[in-house]
Amino acid sequence: MKEHRALTPRQEVLAERALFSAILTLRSVEECRSFFRDLCTPAELQALADRWAVVALLQQGVPYREIYKQTGVSVTTVGRVARYLTNGNGGYTLAAARLKEQRPS
Repeated sequence: MKEHRALTPRQEVLAERALFSAILTLRSVEECRSFFRDLCTPAELQALADRWAVVALLQQGVPYREIYKQTGVSVTTVGRVARYLTNGNGGYTLAAARLKEQRPS
C-alpha cells in the first residue's frame, strides 16, 4: 500500500471503510461499472477483472501456465491470486460462492 502524507493507521482504516461503504450502496452491475470506471484507471480496472477471471479458472483446477495462455495474466500474478484464494481473507471464495448461489441450477 502506498505511503500517505500524515494519515494515522486509524484514519487509513476509516478511509478504507468509507470506500467499502460507498461500494455497498451500489444496486446494480451498471452502477458498479460506473463507479469503478470513475474510481479506477483503465489499467487498474483491467487488473482487477483479470484477477477475478483467474479465480474462476483456479477453482476449475486449470494449471497456472494454461491460465496464462488463456488470459495473458502472468504466472506470478496467477500464483498470487492462488495464494490469496487459499490463505487470504476469504473474499474471493465468498464472492465466488455467492455468485454460484445466484445462478439457476
